[in-house]
Amino acid sequence: MPEIKRILQQITALSDVPDPSVLKRLIDELRVNDKELALTNKNIQTLINILQQHPEYADGLASFVLTLITQYRQIALYTDTGIMSDEGFFSSFRRLIGHRFLPLLPQDDSVVELIGYLFDKRSDERWLASIDKDKWDALVELLKVEEEHLNLVATAKNNILNAIIILSYRISGIGLHPDLMESYPQILNYSAAFVAQNQEAVLFVNQYRQAHELDNLTDIIPEQAVSSAPLLVMLEQCEDIVATVRKRIYKTGISIRLTNMMLRLDQSLQRVRILTKLVSVDGPRRDGAIIELIQTLVVTANRRYSIGYLIDNNTKLLSRKVTENASRVGEHYISTDRSGYQQMFKKASIGGFVIAFMATTKILAYELAIAPMVRAFVNSMIYGLGFVFIHVIHGTVATKQPAMTAAAIASTISEGSGKKSHQLTKLSELVVDILRTQFIAIMGNIMLAIPVALIISYAFLQYTGAPMINTDKAAHLLHDLDPFRSLALPHAAIAGVYLFLSGLIAGYYDNLAIYNQIGARIRRHRLLKILLPEAWLQRLGVFIEANLGAIMGNFIFGVFLGSTATIGFLFGLPIDIRHIAFASANLAHGLFNLSSTQMSWPLILLSILGVALIGMVNLMVSFSLALLVALRSKEVRVFEWSRLTKLIFSHVITHPSDFFWPRNKPMKYARIDSRGHMIFEDNSAQKGGKPLPSNYVVRRLSDVKVLPESMKASATDIYYGNQPQNDEASAGQASHTTLSNGAPKKVVDLDDGLIDEELNSVPYSDDIQYDKTTKTLGAIGGGKNHSSDNSIYTSNPDSKAAGDAKTPLPKPKKPPKLPN
Repeated sequence: MPEIKRILQQITALSDVPDPSVLKRLIDELRVNDKELALTNKNIQTLINILQQHPEYADGLASFVLTLITQYRQIALYTDTGIMSDEGFFSSFRRLIGHRFLPLLPQDDSVVELIGYLFDKRSDERWLASIDKDKWDALVELLKVEEEHLNLVATAKNNILNAIIILSYRISGIGLHPDLMESYPQILNYSAAFVAQNQEAVLFVNQYRQAHELDNLTDIIPEQAVSSAPLLVMLEQCEDIVATVRKRIYKTGISIRLTNMMLRLDQSLQRVRILTKLVSVDGPRRDGAIIELIQTLVVTANRRYSIGYLIDNNTKLLSRKVTENASRVGEHYISTDRSGYQQMFKKASIGGFVIAFMATTKILAYELAIAPMVRAFVNSMIYGLGFVFIHVIHGTVATKQPAMTAAAIASTISEGSGKKSHQLTKLSELVVDILRTQFIAIMGNIMLAIPVALIISYAFLQYTGAPMINTDKAAHLLHDLDPFRSLALPHAAIAGVYLFLSGLIAGYYDNLAIYNQIGARIRRHRLLKILLPEAWLQRLGVFIEANLGAIMGNFIFGVFLGSTATIGFLFGLPIDIRHIAFASANLAHGLFNLSSTQMSWPLILLSILGVALIGMVNLMVSFSLALLVALRSKEVRVFEWSRLTKLIFSHVITHPSDFFWPRNKPMKYARIDSRGHMIFEDNSAQKGGKPLPSNYVVRRLSDVKVLPESMKASATDIYYGNQPQNDEASAGQASHTTLSNGAPKKVVDLDDGLIDEELNSVPYSDDIQYDKTTKTLGAIGGGKNHSSDNSIYTSNPDSKAAGDAKTPLPKPKKPPKLPN
């Protein structure tokens, strides 16, 4: 404690000429290592006690920090830190690799470099994250700035307001980006919201600057606070539009670029909301925004040159792409009721029947004297074409985890599905349903593969008079199933990875078919139009678009399985694959063709155990990877994984039968039906259960305070004085003429002077036209000027707050040079 007090005394003395090294000493004193994270809150409490006993230290620390950061560029801190970059992965990767050989020059005037100097330990983000929320709240509450230092607050607020404007323009740019419009043309119906939020942001910032006299570098408290509610309303509308676009992606497809754009749009909207709270609200909400910014800044400063962080961010982006665009038709591996359970068994039985013949063909192909690469090709075709055939005849292969599974998992932990504890409980129940469905799929495969393989071996012996394989080959097949004296389980893990990858590949090609409109393009193919009748061509286009993902996923999965052993042989690696369905068929062939002298009960039981363990490893690896993708896409933290594991084990103990037999009362999930099909919403219900209206933009009213949805006690209908009404309309509205406070209906005149008949005479979707050829926006009416008459927002032209140019901010002093 004496050392912290001594450092605070020095900070207070140097508040007008801050030295970063003194602040670094304070942080070093508060820092704890990973083994002593429990001491973090004790150190913070010590700091809080000193500041409570000596309020002058709190003012000195706040002034010191504000004076220090005002000497650096702050805009990038608010606009870029913690927001996904639009720079490509490979260009970023090359830049960081180059940094390893020839370090990049630091940006000495950037706040990020300052934070990198202050928080220079890898453990900093962890001990900061371990600080209790009440300790953060108490510390931020103590750091008040006295009146003589309000110029520092004004400078900081000016930077925040500038950042709001920059982010607002970026939001408009992304929301009206040609790629987004081309992939989802319906967004034009709501495009005015992205323009309107920018107008509200500019209006709010100018009014706030004038009311608080920030241009004079003071921060007075105005008699009437500037309301941020209209800006928050527009941000909320933009967030709703993004949510709607996401729910429609299954129809339009999505690319990595669009995924990146939508993620940046989400993050930018959230950042504007946080910055608005920083300047316009007081109390816990403002303190929470400060804390979030501090933690984000420390993480970014620590990882700005980290290749691992770059890879982590981009794999999260890929995870989000996978979960946002699930396989629409393809294969489904989740059943929640008895009907779906029985249907899965039937499909798996079909798959097991075919797999018995595939395994037999593969065994016979080993008798061919062919080169290794030719053998890899033959095996790949046996597997790949066989899996495609299984899909075409509506069969299934056990333990596969299609991209739809990851999307279903992600949907249970989406932003709108309740508290995290409730989400994890739902997720644990979904895991139970997935594992039960996989169990019956495995049983369907092996219960047909084993007897059919035995029948094939018996028929071969009866027809040719010789066994299908010799005893040595039969013994080798059984040895490959031995879980203790062979590499059966590691090879099963390799197959599990391939099973998971095949799901991602299926999702990729499903997305490709939708995004590139493969079905429609096939129907317009000149050669196919000559060769095929119109009806056949239509059916072909529909089939390819609906099944391209499943076909390519199955085929490439077969190529993986067929070529792995050859690749291992060429490179001298002991790698191969083991899949439970093929292992069960090989078990039948091996036992049937084994000599009686080699047969023993321990061998039989050990081989059966090997098949069971191969199936468990297949399932655990493929499912774990699908779960990992889904949880990474929603950024579920590590400690929440342990909670999920406890919930699943608790279910194993209390209701073990649920893992093998359908529940009496099936669980219901938001986006999964009883047979595991994803439920896609064409008219996406938003907050309050209402779809987005076609005329989705708020017009500023003269004497009505507009509140965001989160602040409304109940829905309120407002009718305008210039709105034409007939008797029926008046009668129909009679039940909605009460505002939230119970007062009678209030008639409000719009301050823009427009008449609703004029506004609604042209459909809203025609207000802005998007030309796909030139990829530009144009006004309606063949060049008529509507910019002045049909503006969404109007403001008083005499208002200084609405349009006057502001005096430029003073140029910050050159920041102190940080020690190397």
